[in-house]
Amino acid sequence: METLLYSVLMLSALGGLFAAALLIADRLLTDYGVCEIKVNDREPLSVEGGCTLLDALYANRVFIPSGCGGQGTCGHCKVTVISGGGPVLPTELPLLTQEEIAGGVRLACQVKVKQDIEVRIREEYFSIQQFRALVASVRALARDMRELRLRLTEPDRIEFRPGQYVQVEVPARGGPVHRAYSISSSPSEQGEVELIVRLVPGGVGSTYLHNVEVGDDVTFTGPYGEFILSEDPDTEVVCVAGGCGIAPAKSIISYVYERWPERRCTLFFGVRTTEDVFYRDEFDRQAGEHPGFRVHYALSEPEKGAAWDGETGFIHLCVDRLLAADDRPRQAFLCGPEPMIQATEEVLRAKNIPDEMIFYENW
Repeated sequence: METLLYSVLMLSALGGLFAAALLIADRLLTDYGVCEIKVNDREPLSVEGGCTLLDALYANRVFIPSGCGGQGTCGHCKVTVISGGGPVLPTELPLLTQEEIAGGVRLACQVKVKQDIEVRIREEYFSIQQFRALVASVRALARDMRELRLRLTEPDRIEFRPGQYVQVEVPARGGPVHRAYSISSSPSEQGEVELIVRLVPGGVGSTYLHNVEVGDDVTFTGPYGEFILSEDPDTEVVCVAGGCGIAPAKSIISYVYERWPERRCTLFFGVRTTEDVFYRDEFDRQAGEHPGFRVHYALSEPEKGAAWDGETGFIHLCVDRLLAADDRPRQAFLCGPEPMIQATEEVLRAKNIPDEMIFYENW
């Protein structure tokens, strides 16, 4: 018995020494020293080598989009690497076109800083800021949806376009991560930001935001996003949303009717069951106040909830049924799951809305 115990202890000790040796070797072999990152024509940034380009930029308060928080799944953190980035990784290939690869475009979250590196990013990214805020209110919208209003404290004002998003800093083991959430409030409310968060099982960001309480501190960066609303009041607006994708549509609709009370706007909002319907009273009130506003809810699983006498089926089919083909100027803004985005784009093209007038975010 003693011999067996002795053998176990020896094996454990040897295993511990082996693990420690591997750790030391890893640190020695991957000690890249101090590396310089030259971004556009600005002063180079000095960073400890070994981190990702995305992390290095964030550490130096250069905030570029990263909807998935650096997991390599969203493709938002594209930068042009002039030199020093190494070969394109297999994890990047699904999110880069051949033209982008030929032009040196890379995913910043997948590029590891191992030597001096030169990159180019869009100049507007330098104006993106980090904000601190207090949770001002929390409201349950549906069984897995939560509305948060964040009152800005430092700085205390934010300027953004309707439909843009922020990236919330989420405390996590191993250091903070960032998750993207569209702003649902109007740009006229510069002292607060409203977010709509769907609880995703196991989701780091949504779990965190579904547990914050009034008075808690929240840090985020922004604004980000490519939604650009036409300032021409004669351009009709079409919003198509699935679930929490209603956030940018809500921001756009609020802003439209603050600026142009007579402007034509149609909202198509797809959810699963009656238990998932929210903001209906608010949108119905706006439709009553503005004759140019029409709203259509569609339930994809109506049989799983209370009786429903409205539209049913996937939301892109509702768009196909109810949106007329027209040659008048129109813009479309889509936010929801990728299959919804793809199906809706096809419908909108058939309704004579050109690709350059279709904007989308898929989360």
